Amino acid sequence: MSSLLGVALLACTPDPSQYDPLQYARQTQRARVINVEAGIPPQCYTQTGATRNPCWVCHTSANGENQADDWPLQERYDFSEFALTNHWRNLFVDWGDAIARQSDAQIQRWIAQDNYTPLRRALGRPQTTPFLYPTTLFERLQAQQARENSQFKGWRLDFDYARGVDAQGFARDGSGWRALTYKPFPGTFWPTNGSVNDVLIRLPDVLQRDAKGRYSQAIYQINLAITAAAVGNPDARAYVTEPLDEIAAARDLDGDGRIGGSITTLRGLPRHYVGAAYSLPVVRGQYPAGTELLHTLHYLDPRDPDFKATRIKEVRYARKGQVLTRASIQKHYADDAREQLTGGRPHYAGNAFTGLSNDFDWTYQGWIEDEQGRLRLQTREEHLACMGCHTGLGITVDGSFALPRQLPGARGWGMQTLRGQRDTAQIGHPLPEYQLYLQRARAGDEFAANTEMLNRFFDGDGLRQRAYEDAVNSAGGLAALLLPSPARALQLNKAYRALVQTQTFIQGRDAVLQPITTVHQKLVNDDTGLAASEQVFKDARLWLAPLPP
Repeated sequence: MSSLLGVALLACTPDPSQYDPLQYARQTQRARVINVEAGIPPQCYTQTGATRNPCWVCHTSANGENQADDWPLQERYDFSEFALTNHWRNLFVDWGDAIARQSDAQIQRWIAQDNYTPLRRALGRPQTTPFLYPTTLFERLQAQQARENSQFKGWRLDFDYARGVDAQGFARDGSGWRALTYKPFPGTFWPTNGSVNDVLIRLPDVLQRDAKGRYSQAIYQINLAITAAAVGNPDARAYVTEPLDEIAAARDLDGDGRIGGSITTLRGLPRHYVGAAYSLPVVRGQYPAGTELLHTLHYLDPRDPDFKATRIKEVRYARKGQVLTRASIQKHYADDAREQLTGGRPHYAGNAFTGLSNDFDWTYQGWIEDEQGRLRLQTREEHLACMGCHTGLGITVDGSFALPRQLPGARGWGMQTLRGQRDTAQIGHPLPEYQLYLQRARAGDEFAANTEMLNRFFDGDGLRQRAYEDAVNSAGGLAALLLPSPARALQLNKAYRALVQTQTFIQGRDAVLQPITTVHQKLVNDDTGLAASEQVFKDARLWLAPLPP
């Protein structure tokens, strides 16, 4: 193997005191954005042909408060002139030699290393940056902006992964974060396509306290359940929760006409939250202001039951600003639709150091590995890749994916695992969600590049129903369906590690085992071919039907 790659794989950080996770973002903060359409993900360049439709789970008809109504994007590549060229060039790179130069033992040592704790420690030290003496007015203004950005103003990493969470999913470090267990969104979020994900949520402090201002886990659990019902329940039906204390809430939450005892069902949506937030209105389809979401992407470790490696690829963070009125939401969707018709591009406030904000008042910020595998702040252009899916996508609920897909009851709290999960349907669908996705996409990923899934579950006629049923009905359940083989997991790790070495994330961050031939490099015709074959579907919903008994 090459000496550089070998050293990088085997060595730890030479001098932790020299580790500045903000340095790369500082150095590139004035760089010109190359891919101004980075909000269009690489999956949207897939060659669907007349029979493969992986697009339906993202682009769907208006539902709930989401008025994007973007199902026509299944029919055509509705791109700007600039975006007709696919700028995600890493999809077409042959990583074969870089993969071959890494042994299984080396990559296993690599993924077992903790790169999250060093990031937390580094951010605890003062960060400084030297500036050249400005001469012109323009340079003085630039220098002032740089000085304002020299100290990190974004989110401080206060969740301690090393201490983890307790049996109910609450962070043991007392930070207020709570992990949730959920059904992964079809396609990219499946472990067989590259990463294992964890998601945690934290409500603002006022929603964690009782009416006297004291911290109360019982109150916090109730307000988390109300939030989950607000975004995870599209109507006033009963919502299954973990056991909740009605006396602590001082409310009749299950609709039985009395207050008292332990309940496991919310019937209808309360008008207000409880405890110190008793006057804060509950808004269907929106998280309360100040809600934070933490999303981590891990390498794949076949030695772990959930294939979750210690090493993290990315740390993603989101924070909700204010709760918007329905009129404001509708205006934003109308403005977005008008902008697309006129060929405009979305604009996002902020920068790498503050995070980027969209019209729905969510701010997003991310960390990704540097060439040594240390987590660093992403650049503004790298942040742009997050914004498209969290801003104008038809399937999301208040810009997010995970909480509406949380498992019901007490099972919904804890670090993510596929163990014990079953393939349930989306609300309003007769067939299990993953079965329907596999049938419509005719592949196990958006690119139809996951050859292991293709070989296991498909033949010339499409989905092999018996193979699918054998997997989901086995003891492993969804793990048997969605976890890759150990050999594939290590290959995906090696491919991503090779990508990290290049630091070319602005050209794509998917783990690619061989150049992908099922993706357009340049579009000359915006017709996907799906409309003519009647393979356009408007029925996707993020919400899940109740689990079967």
